[in-house]
Amino acid sequence: TRFEEIKKEVSNYIKKIGYNPAAVAFVPISGWNGDNMLEPSDKMPWFKGWNIERKEGKADGKCLIEALDAILPPSRPTDKPLRLPLQDVYKIGGIGTVPVGRVETGVLKPGMVVTFAPVNLTTEVKSVEMHHEALQEAVPGDNVGFNVKNVSVKELRRGYVAGDSKNNPPKAAADFTAQVIVLNHPGQIANGYTP
Repeated sequence: TRFEEIKKEVSNYIKKIGYNPAAVAFVPISGWNGDNMLEPSDKMPWFKGWNIERKEGKADGKCLIEALDAILPPSRPTDKPLRLPLQDVYKIGGIGTVPVGRVETGVLKPGMVVTFAPVNLTTEVKSVEMHHEALQEAVPGDNVGFNVKNVSVKELRRGYVAGDSKNNPPKAAADFTAQVIVLNHPGQIANGYTP
């Protein structure tokens, strides 16, 4: 059937990019008619249901909402050292220098002393904000702006990484090995390039 063809094709693709197809639910639906979305459809008697296997256990069901409910939220690596790559740095009148980025690991709190790699610049965090609200702590997944003491905008730039000075601060690497996939990128990528 067409469903099986698509399932096979998508499974191959999923495998290529490093996922286990057995842990992915394949659910035939009609978004147009609402078939098999919230409750099992009587229009596809050939479909016996989906089932997935993963290290956290098995799950099964018939419709899309059950497959969505079976997705496990990712664990937030708050126990690891702080790593916060900078996406931008702003100078805000009356406040000062505000680096912005997403917490990848660890926790960022006001009063913390942070070190920025690769320049090894150390400063204190005055405050942390997300969506214009002050935070007592930022955790992995949070996109935050944080005000830093006595640092000018010129000293920081996109791509620098902030970490806790007292817990495995980030350091510049002389070299590293990476697998990079570039999708239709305009222009040249050279030393010092940041998107």
